[in-house]
Amino acid sequence: MKVVIAPDKFKNALTGIAFCNAVEEGIKLVISEVEIIKLPLADGGDGTINVVNYYLKGSKVKLVVNNPFFEAVEASYLYAENTKTAFIEMAEASGVKLLKPEQFNCKKATTFGTGELIKDALNKGAKHIILGIGGSATNDCGIGMATALGYQFFNYENQEVKPIGANLSEVKKIDVLNAHPKLPSTKFSIACDVTNPLYGKNGAAYVYAAQKGATKSDIKMLDKGLQDFAKLLETTFKVDVQNVKGAGAAGGMGIASKLFLNGKLIPGIELIKDLANFDAKISKADWIITGEGKLDTQTMSGKTIQGVLTSAKAKQIKVAAFCGAVELSKEETTKMGINYVSSVIESANNLDDAMKNSYNYVKQMAKDFAESIK
Repeated sequence: MKVVIAPDKFKNALTGIAFCNAVEEGIKLVISEVEIIKLPLADGGDGTINVVNYYLKGSKVKLVVNNPFFEAVEASYLYAENTKTAFIEMAEASGVKLLKPEQFNCKKATTFGTGELIKDALNKGAKHIILGIGGSATNDCGIGMATALGYQFFNYENQEVKPIGANLSEVKKIDVLNAHPKLPSTKFSIACDVTNPLYGKNGAAYVYAAQKGATKSDIKMLDKGLQDFAKLLETTFKVDVQNVKGAGAAGGMGIASKLFLNGKLIPGIELIKDLANFDAKISKADWIITGEGKLDTQTMSGKTIQGVLTSAKAKQIKVAAFCGAVELSKEETTKMGINYVSSVIESANNLDDAMKNSYNYVKQMAKDFAESIK
């Protein structure tokens, strides 16, 4: 029998790798002759870096870069020398996690530090850069990142514009001549899970800027900046900016990654599956055991389990889901394509017990599952 274990983490309770180990232990208590393949997954959110490194086997590179307000901050990224692959999270240099809530001010924030991380990876010889664009504190449409990589943005007086969101309407010319020479020969994969356009009521400013410290008047100004800058992007790169799905991700980093880096926007789970060579490794499996903290109506919106189900369905492999909690009926989970469902909360005394002892509960769930299929 071949069983693939492919979970997301249980937030604040169990890492994806620990889940894999618990399930393996539980199954082997019942079935000794079993081939187990552990493929922990993530959808681009917190903890993705640990899952990425499970496959990349890289080392952490630390350097001092600019934070969202041009102040020095130590940031890190992963680099695997053997495959010349880097994994960079923009939140490391340009994220809200670096600021106190009272400091949030996306109109004055920059992605310059993210560009510095990319530049460092390029100079190290990276041939493939994976960029996670979640958790940003910015709304500068990536001009900070691009500036760090040699692009230049000029106003009417032919002076360089400070690369922050408040200045987008001032940019009248983009000079691409001094862009980093290694950009064209480097593959960029961008983990992007939103489909927002760049501007308008569903765009970067109106949907996300308030949670990054923007007032109503700021949002109006930022949206106008994105509209004005979009026209310049269209004439410079010959792209219909507003029709690019995900252009508005991370304050416009979606479109910036596509145009300034020639990057490909890919849902986080699909990117991790590619890295894991997932579809090839699950071939001829009898079961895939997946899981996440909560199985609910959000699960099919680009989460890990949806990614697993898509691959399993294509290869007609049965799926079991072990979750912290399940908020869907048996009928709903069956409709999703899940053949077996179990949750920690069913057995735990309370939430605290479930969180603290999730490893043992998952191990027991795996044992029960193995007995049911033996």
